[in-house]
Amino acid sequence: MDLVGERILRHRMVEEQIRRRGIRDEGVLSAMEDVPRHLFVPEEFRRLAYADEPLPIGEGQTISQPYIVAEMTAALRLSGTEKVLEIGTGSGYQTAILARLCREVVTVERLRSLSADAERRLATMGIGNVTFVVGDGSLGSPAHAPFDRILSAAASPSVPAPWLEQLSGDGILILPMGDRFDQALTRITRKEGRSVTEVLGGCRFVPLVGLHGFRS
Repeated sequence: MDLVGERILRHRMVEEQIRRRGIRDEGVLSAMEDVPRHLFVPEEFRRLAYADEPLPIGEGQTISQPYIVAEMTAALRLSGTEKVLEIGTGSGYQTAILARLCREVVTVERLRSLSADAERRLATMGIGNVTFVVGDGSLGSPAHAPFDRILSAAASPSVPAPWLEQLSGDGILILPMGDRFDQALTRITRKEGRSVTEVLGGCRFVPLVGLHGFRS
């Protein structure tokens, strides 16, 4: 894929798959246009890197479709000053998008090989505001808490208690919640001592495996 052709595909992805479907956050749109998604998928799938679909990345995991990445990121309402916890590093694509839009990202991945590949990938891109953690994502990352925002790229049957404990008093948590096959993208917003829960739409993610997720 030549550089000019890749830029055209990336621009078309943003305009046709994301902006046209209602995402208006210019920071998110700019980040999606800047980050080369084809570098986050295996070589055999790079011709599909800018298609509106999830793709396998190995270890039974996937990279989410571009629209879902944009929707979840926009739902966090980032201003640039936040410390964000990401559950499920995967290929590091969502991580790279978040890193361009907030102060700091802590990303947790249970599969060491995926975490190591993502860390190398982001280092090559010059992204330095990310801390990589290997472990049970359902436990969050207590050593780095509290977090202004939490985003889960894995589906959970309920909201893991450690995430709520690690979320700041005015924080936002985005997660897919439901059973193993169908979930609702859910946003929990804390404000003035209370929590507001919103369902943003249907979705399908790989299951969260861990103490507070689905048992493997």
